[in-house]
Amino acid sequence: MTVVATRSARSAFARILRAPFTPRNWAQLGYAFASFPLAIAGFAFTVGTLVAGAGFSLSITGLLIGPPLLAASTFGARGLGSASRGLARRLLGERVPPPAPLRPAPGVIGWLRSTITDAAGWRARGYLLLKLPVSLLGLIAAGYFWVGGLVYLTFPLWWEIFHNVGITDDGVIRPDPVTQPGPVGSLHVLTLGGAFVLVPVGAAALLAAPWMTCAVNRMDRSLIRRMLGPTSLAERVHDLEQTRAHAVDDSAARLRSIERDLHDGAQAQLVGLAMKLGLAKEKLGGGAVGAAAAADLDRAVELVDAAHRGAIEAITELRVLARGIHPPVLDNGLGDALTTLAARSAVPVELVTDIRSRPSAAIETIAYFCAAELLANVAKHSGARHATVEAVHVPGLLRVRVTDDGRGGARPDAGGGLSGLADRIRTVDGRMEISSPSEGPTVVTVELPSQA
Repeated sequence: MTVVATRSARSAFARILRAPFTPRNWAQLGYAFASFPLAIAGFAFTVGTLVAGAGFSLSITGLLIGPPLLAASTFGARGLGSASRGLARRLLGERVPPPAPLRPAPGVIGWLRSTITDAAGWRARGYLLLKLPVSLLGLIAAGYFWVGGLVYLTFPLWWEIFHNVGITDDGVIRPDPVTQPGPVGSLHVLTLGGAFVLVPVGAAALLAAPWMTCAVNRMDRSLIRRMLGPTSLAERVHDLEQTRAHAVDDSAARLRSIERDLHDGAQAQLVGLAMKLGLAKEKLGGGAVGAAAAADLDRAVELVDAAHRGAIEAITELRVLARGIHPPVLDNGLGDALTTLAARSAVPVELVTDIRSRPSAAIETIAYFCAAELLANVAKHSGARHATVEAVHVPGLLRVRVTDDGRGGARPDAGGGLSGLADRIRTVDGRMEISSPSEGPTVVTVELPSQA
């Protein structure tokens, strides 16, 4: 346990040092700046249409303008919400399914009533109103920690350039200490040594900057999931129905695959084994003498030897099939199973586990197959030289994260193994997050409920 804790602490410290230089961090920073204009537009649109629509609706003549304006603004709010989801998907990898499409009732009155009362439209308006302060907070955090950290880190250079360029009120140039805004008041730097005091402050600010930006973006992502996704009961039921349908289809396909493998593989091997043993029996019991008996005996030995090899192959194949249904190594727990999986990997794997309470058998199986599939993808497609598998139990969740230093570019919407993993994870209300920029690294995080 001590070794695991030490590795976990070392891995966390390495991530902190690498964070400012990773493509994922630049994506987080880019989202903080790119989403701010969209936040301003969404806030202005929402406030403007609500105020104008409500204002026109207060008068008799304005009823011809106010309700249609509110109804039409529903489509605009949904469109801005869709743009926000798209931006989060491209830069943060946050894949939130859209809400159910708006289906207005027939007739003018029906169209107005159903459009104005559209729940997804009002949730989108709420998100657009909350998005601006969150985005502003992210911009302030990015500017203060990134820009301030860079200024502090290079402050000795600025002190050398500007410490003797002070100008008095009457326009006379004289030496003047450099004044730098600080966290509390202003910092008056009088010497070059004082300027170097700010260097570690700048380094600390730069190390903290990615985590502050990520924390603010996490707030935004939570709002997107809660307010721009299919959160109503009917939409949730529909999503669960689709998920269960995928699970049933996946189970049926898996059973067909097992039946086909048994029929074409192990069953054929056992049939061949029975035939060879039958021939061997005939040769051994034929009663021939002399040279014919010796030849039959040699032939019988060959048949028995071939039957033996066939039996070994059939047994091996049956073991592989059984392992594909339920790996026996899981009987000792997910930690031991992942240790075995890491030892068999074609790519060197560092394993970090902290599973304090054992999850249900179904969750363990899904987590194991997720790790196995992700490590197989690392070996086949990434060109990575090293991978890290982390399995951590947090309250109510089992989090499995696989990181590699390969070429990146993994996409779950391209079909194949990642798409199948996403479907399997959804069957237990889990979620998968992928960060895989074109130049790497790739980080795949799977979160599963502790109990299925």
